[in-house]
Amino acid sequence: MIGDSHVELQLIIAYAIFFIIVTLLFFWLIKRKQHLRYLLIGIPILCIIAFACTYIPHNVVNIDHSMISKITIFDGNSGDYFEITDGADIKHIINNLNEATFQKGKPSIGYMGYRFNTKIFDQEGDLIKELIINSDETIRYNWFFYNTVDSTLAYDYIDKLIRE
Repeated sequence: MIGDSHVELQLIIAYAIFFIIVTLLFFWLIKRKQHLRYLLIGIPILCIIAFACTYIPHNVVNIDHSMISKITIFDGNSGDYFEITDGADIKHIINNLNEATFQKGKPSIGYMGYRFNTKIFDQEGDLIKELIINSDETIRYNWFFYNTVDSTLAYDYIDKLIRE
């Protein structure tokens, strides 16, 4: 597995364990028929805390550039499709995305238009990451906008590659 898939798998497992614990707690309290008000207050609070934890700044991309065969980019402004296969360009873009820490923002549902629809493929040709780079500080990923916290993205670098 590539590192990014491994991190996503860990998050899925963590959420599954969290919901199993909450479910067991729910049935235990129902069985005891005690503290029902704690249950009715506690479970929503735990769910809110779990959702709030998704807003902690984190890395969205964690991929070894040597595992990448190509990056495809569709420019939403011009309609041009571009495929990056040069190792140096892939290394620059992937390292830039790996180094960026992102803060989850507002939901992107209902927003139309984008700049760079970016797809990253491994050596076998399998899609391992898809995201939209909207600006040098903003991406759209998993139905949310994310803003960089500590760096800027290779937006101008990608723009220059597409124009060449």
